[in-house]
Amino acid sequence: MAAFDDADRERLLADAGIVRNRLKIEAAMANARAALPVIEEHGSLAAFFWRFRPEAHEAPRVRADWVAQSPESKAMANELKQRGFRSVGPTTAYSLMQAAGIVNDHAAGCCVHGAVEAAQLEAAARFA
Repeated sequence: MAAFDDADRERLLADAGIVRNRLKIEAAMANARAALPVIEEHGSLAAFFWRFRPEAHEAPRVRADWVAQSPESKAMANELKQRGFRSVGPTTAYSLMQAAGIVNDHAAGCCVHGAVEAAQLEAAARFA
């Protein structure tokens, strides 16, 4: 996608199988281009993203404990914007952190919480 040009953008805008939003398509193309120097600098996007893992993260216990962003996701979003990424705010960054296991927002006592925590420790060691 980093090498896509105007013709590719128009092809995507005509594709009924995807969300045909010009701004989203252009942002995806720009983000793919912006990712290349990040990958070169850090070895992978994962290595870059794991730099934002919080030192401590409490497992949520009640509904009010769940958050949509954190200081780390704000820092990640700011750095991504500085590097030319588009349509990335702290909530999107936090969602990425959740999906990648950088933060473990499975409730305390959830049957998956421990497995995610173990995978987190393994990944953190790999990207340290």
